[in-house]
Amino acid sequence: IIGLLNCCHQYSRSEAVLAAAGTCHGLFCTLLERGALFVGQLPDEETALTAPFSAEEKYKIWMRHRYNDCINQLLDLMEHQSHEVQKAALCTLMKFVQMEGKVPLIKYDDDHYTFPHQLLKSIVERLLLAQEVSSIMAPFLEYLEYDDVRYYVMTSATEHALVPVYQQNAFALLSSIHMPNEESELKNFLVKQESEYNDWTVNVGEHKRSFERLWLGFLKQKLPTNLCKKVLVILHESILPHMSSPALMIDFLTAAYEIGGAISLLALNGLFYLIHHHNLEYPNFYKKLYSLLNPCVFHVKYRARFFHLAGLFLSSSHLPVYLVAAFAKRLSRLALTAPPHTLLMIISFICNLIRQHPACRVLINRPDGPTELCDDPFIMEEEPSQCRALESSLWELQTLQKHYHPDVANAANAITKPLSHQEQDLSSLLELTASELFHKETKKKTKRGPLEYKPAEGILRQRDDVVAQYWALE
Repeated sequence: IIGLLNCCHQYSRSEAVLAAAGTCHGLFCTLLERGALFVGQLPDEETALTAPFSAEEKYKIWMRHRYNDCINQLLDLMEHQSHEVQKAALCTLMKFVQMEGKVPLIKYDDDHYTFPHQLLKSIVERLLLAQEVSSIMAPFLEYLEYDDVRYYVMTSATEHALVPVYQQNAFALLSSIHMPNEESELKNFLVKQESEYNDWTVNVGEHKRSFERLWLGFLKQKLPTNLCKKVLVILHESILPHMSSPALMIDFLTAAYEIGGAISLLALNGLFYLIHHHNLEYPNFYKKLYSLLNPCVFHVKYRARFFHLAGLFLSSSHLPVYLVAAFAKRLSRLALTAPPHTLLMIISFICNLIRQHPACRVLINRPDGPTELCDDPFIMEEEPSQCRALESSLWELQTLQKHYHPDVANAANAITKPLSHQEQDLSSLLELTASELFHKETKKKTKRGPLEYKPAEGILRQRDDVVAQYWALE
């Protein structure tokens, strides 16, 4: 046994290490099944030699220490340079978890459900602190399909962020936890025990509370920007619905919403979930949403998500007219410098706002309204209540009727006709990109354009050419 452990520790050849680890796996699983390991509070190895233990008990104590040495060696092998060795070490440790659950090494007065959570905790901590976990994270995540493993992983994961790599590993683990929704789903266990006194009492509520504590502890840390974005992307679908008290995320979401930029855009999803499902009241929410409308919003990665949520927030019939008018006017002003593929979406978005709020039709039905920037009373830098949008008009859309792109010009012409009551579906326009718009144009079949009817005889030899009268090429 000592030779096998030394082989695991000293040899760098993957074949030798795999063979030694496999032998240790078979040996200690057999010893566990036979009850050849000491059960209970393990005494110190040197103390046990002089203590009044029988020869058999001393043997079991010694064997238990060798088992612990084997576990420590396997934990070290989880950071071996060979991915195959890492995976073999992890699978062997999880097999020991299963065997210890079946044959506990801790004494209990009565029969009840036992799970070796200390061993699992050691595995989780080593997994989180490893520099390179890509090869063993995927195999470990397969074990999270077991309800007991999932629960004890959540209770074992530490809340202390040590180094940046820990946060990345922790997020990879946390984001892969799929929570059960019904009690009937809790029936898949790694540790299957035959005792009739099975007291597994962990229900969906306990799962949610552990899940909630784990995420709240993780989000208390100062996360880098890229990791914060990853959390916000999955927050509304994979985290909030599975928390026992989703309102506890209000502080995190409001702080993210106040940061600005892409993080504020992503925080909208979580805020919408809390507002819609938990009646969250956020002061100055629309004022902040209004400030997010700037030229950069047309170029960010999450543009489609932002405008989808903005459309939902602005569809409420309880919003004051001045607020909706301010959003419509600000968007039309930004449209003057927006790229063509976003203009198609912006124009349709503004038309939908007018359809949803008929009182805003004054913005397109004002003959005496401003037609140039210098005459416009709209103050873009002011907040919605002070920007004087209702005193202005959407003359910017009239300007876009002369846009060089024919699709944009046709879309802008919609305001010259009575708007239908049916809202336009924006799903196909939200994700539209410049390359898609370009390829669409290249596939259009157009008629041959008119050509010069007088044949040219040279650059300056056309009849009635004024340039040719004063210039000559030599």
